[in-house]
Amino acid sequence: MRARGINYDTGFINAGTSTRESFDPGVVRREMQIIHDDLHCTAVRITGGDPERLEIAAGHAAGAGLEVWFCPFTCDLTVEETLEVISDCAERAERIRRRGAEVVFLTGSELSLFTEGFLPGDTFTGRVAYLRSASPARLRELLAGLPSRFNGFLGEAVALARERFGGRISYASLPSEGVDWTPFDIVSTDAGYRSTEDAEQYREGIRALTALGKPVAVTEFGCMTHVGAASKASDASEMIEYDGSTPIRLNGDYVRDEQEQAAYLREQLDLLDGEGVDAAFVYTFARYDLPHRAEPRDDLDMASMGVVKVCEDRPGDTYPGMPWEPKAAFAALADYYRDV
Repeated sequence: MRARGINYDTGFINAGTSTRESFDPGVVRREMQIIHDDLHCTAVRITGGDPERLEIAAGHAAGAGLEVWFCPFTCDLTVEETLEVISDCAERAERIRRRGAEVVFLTGSELSLFTEGFLPGDTFTGRVAYLRSASPARLRELLAGLPSRFNGFLGEAVALARERFGGRISYASLPSEGVDWTPFDIVSTDAGYRSTEDAEQYREGIRALTALGKPVAVTEFGCMTHVGAASKASDASEMIEYDGSTPIRLNGDYVRDEQEQAAYLREQLDLLDGEGVDAAFVYTFARYDLPHRAEPRDDLDMASMGVVKVCEDRPGDTYPGMPWEPKAAFAALADYYRDV
């Protein structure tokens, strides 16, 4: 595996709520150095909905010696608004690249689901609800027609990006989108989550991507921090109670288990490396919106795939001044990446 990576959230914005309300450039700079020096990452995928934050984080990542994957992650914008963000971010990514950094630009993430107009529903939440409630026949019909409409949009997005950005370009995709990878330099998927029950099917999906003849990046994969998390793949929202779009508490009784998360990451990295994946990005460094708390029902970190646990009302001890503590997954990932 050429690029040993992790995701880094600058703030995903949904219904006016950000997954990272506070954004301190000094903290970002130090986190990027820790990601490089202590996690032994060689690459970082930087996501979020604020282009200025993305550029700040990308600059600090480049300064730490990391390969930068610059990825706007928008929610509930129109097609036209999304294309404007892509154009803006491509220019910002090019500024970082021209300073000598290795930069890959992604034209977005899971845009058929998060952008208005491709699937039924006025909001992301509404689209997810529709997909979950639609009949199998309706769902097949809907998804069968998605690629033809969606690839036209992606073609326009790539063209805009190439006018502004001189490096390699990719897109963090979903399998249902049926992406035509012809105009892209790298094949990327956010569908990197594997439950313990579907390992062979998962391998077949990765092999289908590597067979396309371009470098393959798994831009998201990870595991939550509780007993049984490895068998659930990626859906943390089902175990959280929300006030609007703000996480409040867990909706049931769960048992914290950092070792299950750590073991999952090691197994997944072995699998991806064995299948010839070029770049892999663990999800994620920190979930600032899912803090660790002593009371189990309030411990939102059990629903987090972060390799650090965020402290709600105090700084951590391991890295003085940082608002988090490393989890077992942090040590496991650092050991793995150091030895690769």
